[in-house]
This record gives sequence, structure tokens and C-alpha cells, in this order.
Amino acid sequence: QVQLVESGGGLVQPGGSLRLSCVASGMIFTIYTMGWYRQAPGKQRELVAGISSGGTTNYADSVKGRFTISRDNAKKTVYLLMNSLKPEDTAVYYCNALPPVGSWWGQGTQVTVSS
Repeated sequence: QVQLVESGGGLVQPGGSLRLSCVASGMIFTIYTMGWYRQAPGKQRELVAGISSGGTTNYADSVKGRFTISRDNAKKTVYLLMNSLKPEDTAVYYCNALPPVGSWWGQGTQVTVSS
């Protein structure tokens, strides 16, 4: 059984930073491209960033230059460092494979950017 557990969210002021973590279990982590996704109420879930098994990264235009995705294969963990946060970054953030596997969606972690 695959489990993906996100953590690190919280309430941050505009311009602040957060680092999210996603710990994976129940799958061969090293062979998957992984991604961070986010969903705001009433909006579609969107891909924020992805990282291949070899370390190649890609980002949505809205977060390029502000967010950094990384992975630690020994810890089976994917990270998302978020800098210069904006109110429009407010959403529930999820990790999953890229492309995502439907049964793997977890609880996510809430990020709220507000003054």
C-alpha cells in the first residue's frame, strides 16, 4: 500500500518562506518522477513542480524563480522550498508521482499566505 504524507504547511505573511516535505512508503521511490501539486477551493488542481529520478526539474510559470523542488532518495522524501510567497499561493499542497496515480493522493498540507 502506497502512502504519501505531506507536512510543513502553515500561515505565512506575504514575502515569507516555507519548506514542505513529502515522505513516501510502499513503492520503489527511486524509479518515479515526483511532483508537487496544489488546489485552492473551487479551482482545479494544478502541477507546481516536478523532479525526475535523475534530478531534472520543471516548474509552473507562476512559481519559477521562487520555488525549488528537491528529493532525497535515501529518505524517500520530496521537498518544496517556497520563497517570496504571495497570497495567490494559498492552497492545499499535495505530492504524487508525475503523472499522478489516482489512488496515491494523500491528505495534503495547507499553505495560507496572508497579512
